[in-house]
Amino acid sequence: MPKMKTKASAKKRFTLTGTGKIKRRHAYKSHILTKKTTKRKRNLGYVSIVDKADVKRVKDMLNL
Repeated sequence: MPKMKTKASAKKRFTLTGTGKIKRRHAYKSHILTKKTTKRKRNLGYVSIVDKADVKRVKDMLNL
């Protein structure tokens, strides 16, 4: 049986922390930034942790 392939899109979007949590970036930070407030853009720049409900799905994509 062949090896399981990691989803390349997930590999680019998620990283593991030292404690095993999964980090992600926020959406809506790439374009049409003029109508968004400075505070909103700043908060979208910070890294976030993947929600507990989505962890299993992301781990399956990363073959963890």
